[in-house]
Amino acid sequence: MSRWVSRPIVAGLDGSEPGRWAAWWAAAEAVRRSVPLRLVHAVNVAPYTAGAGYIPPQGLFEALEDEGRQWLLAAKAEIGQAHPGLGVEVEVEAAHPVQMLLVRSERAGLVVLGSSGAGGLAGMLAGSTAVALAAHGRCPVAVVHGPETVAEGPVVVGVDGSPASEDAVAIAFEEASLRGVPLLAVHAWNGFDSDAEYRAARRLAERWEEVEAREREVLAERLAGWAEKYPDVEVRRVVARCRPTPALLEHSAGASVLVVGSRGRGGFAGMLLGSVSRALIQHASCPVIIARPATGHGEG
Repeated sequence: MSRWVSRPIVAGLDGSEPGRWAAWWAAAEAVRRSVPLRLVHAVNVAPYTAGAGYIPPQGLFEALEDEGRQWLLAAKAEIGQAHPGLGVEVEVEAAHPVQMLLVRSERAGLVVLGSSGAGGLAGMLAGSTAVALAAHGRCPVAVVHGPETVAEGPVVVGVDGSPASEDAVAIAFEEASLRGVPLLAVHAWNGFDSDAEYRAARRLAERWEEVEAREREVLAERLAGWAEKYPDVEVRRVVARCRPTPALLEHSAGASVLVVGSRGRGGFAGMLLGSVSRALIQHASCPVIIARPATGHGEG
């Protein structure tokens, strides 16, 4: 069991529909893990104080906090009807969303965000919040794209053998075990930047099939210990001779969740703050969990 699975889950809400999806997904995840759920909202005061000489109307911040609290209480009531045994707390704070969630991530097992936002968490995905948390958060981060409709689909994990990938594998096995679904381990080993480089390398390779066989062995080695720890999880392996983005996006269709490391090497190099991670958290067909390195704190 990883160190994350027994900690509370934090969900950031902003009154938007994606935020509501995130709250519902986080609630189901908290029930699976038997941990409390904390619904939080950040009132970002910076936009109202940035103008030179501008003085916000009296009571503006109080009104914004009241509005945010109403969003949280409404979500709590809905979740309580669906999951009456789940402990749910709500919290509103006047702070920048990134800073608030970074602090909450220090004691959380998972921070859950919607794929886009408004209000206190505006621009959550396309902007800086999800990227900042994935790069500097102290726990895994989940990005939810819509209402959960394929909860019975397999858990998909990107595997490359990096420290963050090891954490991703641990989370993926736990998710598959908790959900009672198979685990699909994807290892994409073509790290060339262009098709021309790939074709040139293939012409130079005397035994290309041996390269692919070696990559299959790499994947098997990365999964061996975890399969023994989770004998209840059916493991399926995919070794793809392509770049990681298309491989993982393809397999995210029909998956219950996709798990990736915050940074990688080889086929998943620069996983998080580069093009691969942005493509996954923006375009994956299922929720994406971004694992954090077990030994690192906030370095992307």
